[in-house]
Amino acid sequence: MLKSNKFVNRTPRFNILSEDDKEEIYDASLEILQNTGVKVEHEEARSIFSGAGAKVEDNIVHLPPHLVNDAVSKAPKKVLMYDRNGELAMRLGGTNSYFGSGTDVPRTLDEDGEIRQTVAEDIAKWAKVCDALDNIDFSSPIGLLRKEKEHVQDILEAKQVMTNTTKPVMFCSWDERGTEDIFNMASVAVGGKEQLKAKPYIIHYIEPVTPLSHSKEVMAQTIFGAKNNLPTIYTPMPSAGAVSPMTFAGSIALGLAESLTGITLAQLVNEGAPMITGGIYSILDMQTSGFVYGGPEFALMNGAVAEMSNFLDLPMFGTAGVTDSKVVDTQAAIEASFNIATQSLVGSNLIHDVGYLSSGLLYSYDQLVMSDEIIGMVKRIMEGIDTSGDNIPLDLIDEVGPKGNFLNTSHTMDNFKEEHWQPSLMDRKNFDGWEADGSKTMGDRISEKRDDILENYEAPVLEDDKQEKIDEIIEEERENRKVEY
Repeated sequence: MLKSNKFVNRTPRFNILSEDDKEEIYDASLEILQNTGVKVEHEEARSIFSGAGAKVEDNIVHLPPHLVNDAVSKAPKKVLMYDRNGELAMRLGGTNSYFGSGTDVPRTLDEDGEIRQTVAEDIAKWAKVCDALDNIDFSSPIGLLRKEKEHVQDILEAKQVMTNTTKPVMFCSWDERGTEDIFNMASVAVGGKEQLKAKPYIIHYIEPVTPLSHSKEVMAQTIFGAKNNLPTIYTPMPSAGAVSPMTFAGSIALGLAESLTGITLAQLVNEGAPMITGGIYSILDMQTSGFVYGGPEFALMNGAVAEMSNFLDLPMFGTAGVTDSKVVDTQAAIEASFNIATQSLVGSNLIHDVGYLSSGLLYSYDQLVMSDEIIGMVKRIMEGIDTSGDNIPLDLIDEVGPKGNFLNTSHTMDNFKEEHWQPSLMDRKNFDGWEADGSKTMGDRISEKRDDILENYEAPVLEDDKQEKIDEIIEEERENRKVEY
């Protein structure tokens, strides 16, 4: 999985923010944290902040700039993620880009074209498709198991992913206990807690409540993650004009202040705790009152947030492969292509939600499969052009000379596989060849690839004895766990 990203720094990038812009946004975030403060609904977290010198008034915490700056300097600049077999899978940081799916979507658009609630088999099949696709680097429990009891939904969802792909797993949980359960399940999958701490295989995704509020569940989960070296994404979801300022700079400054709160807490608990910043930033559409997932504002704001993360030298959580369209159509392809390219060009690291339709309310195998192809194209562009070594073969050009050809030279044979990107879905036949092959549309080819994976791909299923241990954890929690808010 790593080699597909190894040339990520070669292609020139575009800039959204100037250095002065970044300084202004960061300074504004520090001012928000010091003057306005943040609501922290967790007694231990407030005590930790207070003990480090923050001013606490009731449940409002005012963080001094030096405390935040110190936390940013101590947070890891790179977070290494491993697969279920202990092999290095992702180097999060810098401008390395990796793509994967999202979590907790209310409904699925299944392979038969039916929109319905998610069941456990859907999550297992989704993990299998993610495992099969070359350009998908991590997976996650894509749907909510609403037919299950709430207190075990999160751990049942996590189990389906862990048992059906070896790729790193991003997860969500209801509360600290669910986080600990999933941590223990992952420990079983990789062979022990110390192995998991040394080579993290799961990433925890949590959100504050915009604007400037941090629930007791989220604070407790952050503390647990810091104590256990669990990579944690602490990321807001500002909607400009609704829960954050309508101006993009103001929305980014507020959201960054929220992310910095989680990063500061984690470093106070355990210096060097692996944290990932970023977010899902967009606008409230004033005509529909919806959260926009496919518009240029979405790409612009999340691109700027990636630049802020690079400015602070912190790993970045991004979003792409998404659309506001309700079906996999031309709109879905346009919007997914645009946000995948933008997130790559600005150097986002952990790019999630690939496969989302309907502004994040629906997920689709076809959107995932199509986006995998788009990611492959964008990665080839990001690899750039190598001018070193024999890549400008002057002797060969002199030998072939005017009116010659390079088709039968060893140089062509030696280099075409590296230089050429080979599509799995795009059609390059001439018209007669395309017609002879059945005049298939892109939609036809996507469906064929999806069906081939679902029917023929053998997922690397977790060993039975490990699954049994995970099931024991789940069954114990069916009896003993309660979810309270």
